[in-house]
Amino acid sequence: MTDGELTLAEVSELSRRVLDRVSQAVVGKAEALELVLAGVLAGGHVLLEDYPGLAKTLAARSFAQALGLEFRRVQFTPDLLPSDVTGAFVYDQKESEFVFRPGPIFTGLLLADEINRTPPKTQAALLESMQEHQVTVEGQTFPLPTPFHVLATANPVEYEGTYPLPEAQLDRFMLRIGFGYPTPAEEWEVLRRRMSRRSEDQTVDAVTDAAGLLAAQRAVETVTVDDTVGQYCVDLAAATRRDSQVLVGASPRGSLALLLTARAYAVINGRDYVVPEDVKAVAVAALAHRITVRPELWLHEVTGATVVRTVLGTVAAPPTVVGAAQA
Repeated sequence: MTDGELTLAEVSELSRRVLDRVSQAVVGKAEALELVLAGVLAGGHVLLEDYPGLAKTLAARSFAQALGLEFRRVQFTPDLLPSDVTGAFVYDQKESEFVFRPGPIFTGLLLADEINRTPPKTQAALLESMQEHQVTVEGQTFPLPTPFHVLATANPVEYEGTYPLPEAQLDRFMLRIGFGYPTPAEEWEVLRRRMSRRSEDQTVDAVTDAAGLLAAQRAVETVTVDDTVGQYCVDLAAATRRDSQVLVGASPRGSLALLLTARAYAVINGRDYVVPEDVKAVAVAALAHRITVRPELWLHEVTGATVVRTVLGTVAAPPTVVGAAQA
């Protein structure tokens, strides 16, 4: 908990404590959890796309608890209306006027569960809030709390009754992350912990609060980024646009997300400056969902992640970080 400013060293320590608390509930997945936290520290929103039952919802709730944020969960369904998310004006008989009743989006961390199961009209209700941190209803604009983050989940394999997110919506997510199946040892640990706990519910203690997270995000803004590293981010995004397998490459928002997330990732790993390895570590999560592969290559299992890994192997990284010693 904090009322003042944090140093980058304190943010790094805070990050380790948050990850330790979340790992009490989520077994394994250390790299994925680091990326989720990096996205939050960078001020962005994160899409968790993977098979059912891989702790996506549990991870979102655990991060909200560890970060001390108010948490709301919305189960996205085909009959969900935009007003069910944003809120609506209702008639107050006592006052004889319409008053605004805020929806679940007015929170610190919103879990948009199975976001691809709701129609585009309801998906679009999130666009303004994710980009502008505000909601407009009936011509009136209402600011959202700060900090405000969306963690959304999506099922990538079951397409019946789903509405794939359009590129404009995907682009609003700073990162797209998959957890993957656990190893046999990790899966047994999940079972062992459940038997030991003797309860289905899991909670983790708060490490900080909303003010502390805001202070951490402000500190991340001071991370040193050498021009060569920034240019490396630009070169990677530009390379995706030139790739012969790509119909639409990553936009400048992609290179910006790459840089911002790399800063937060560096702090989580105990540094106050960004090195090329930080950029490489977050590249797939930051760029892959912003790439549209040529349709004829889908049968060959070419994906945005495939393209990003290809450009990582072809675009030369800066050999040194000039000025890192002074950071």
